Amino acid sequence: MPTSTDHKVALITGGARGIGYGIAEALLGAGYHVIVTGLTDEEVEVVPLRDHLSAMRLDVKDDHAVIDIISKCERVDTLINCAGIILRGGAEYDITSFQKVMDVNLTGTMRMCLAARKKLAASGHGVIINTASMLSFFGGPLTPAYAASKGAIVQLTKSLAVAWADDGIRVNAIAPGWIETELTRGAREDTMRSQNILSRTPMKRWGQPADIGGVVAHLCSDEAKFITGAVIPIDGGYSAQ
Repeated sequence: MPTSTDHKVALITGGARGIGYGIAEALLGAGYHVIVTGLTDEEVEVVPLRDHLSAMRLDVKDDHAVIDIISKCERVDTLINCAGIILRGGAEYDITSFQKVMDVNLTGTMRMCLAARKKLAASGHGVIINTASMLSFFGGPLTPAYAASKGAIVQLTKSLAVAWADDGIRVNAIAPGWIETELTRGAREDTMRSQNILSRTPMKRWGQPADIGGVVAHLCSDEAKFITGAVIPIDGGYSAQ
């Protein structure tokens, strides 16, 4: 666990892989100490560690685990909420599955924000970045819980931005599009589906985790110190049409 007071500290839930790890790389490049979390020991063990990067296991559904990980951080300057799940094939129409997705994606985000609030405020320049989605803006007929949770993330982000501005905490959200990660491997390997996605994407390519990381690094920087309550699509124009 990083303890140096010479570096800002960023905690990234779900940062052990995919978009979260892309954000971790960008913040490392910006001079942060970075802590990433994964849901399982297996996820944590395969994180390619380097200087100023550590990895821990965390289930954001677990109140005690959330409080514990925050207590172990000497400081928290930036909280990135990337932990999330989606259940495909209509599974989210089962109420238990629906509740699980909401508990991870929405309530898990709120747990982290509440637990980290005091340390973010103490930093004097606290930043929260939540992860919304293209489905924050339009429906997901096979993923109603995921779409509902991501729509709610937008409103949670705006609410906290207003409520915590006096604490010096800025709260924004990113809305990634189709990004080249393990999560989207199936869509990328399905030729017809991939073509449909690219034909709707004005930039005609899949996004990379680094595309997300660059935006997040900017939102965390002093150059963005007057930005709060914003939701930034990072989707190559997919949601613009």
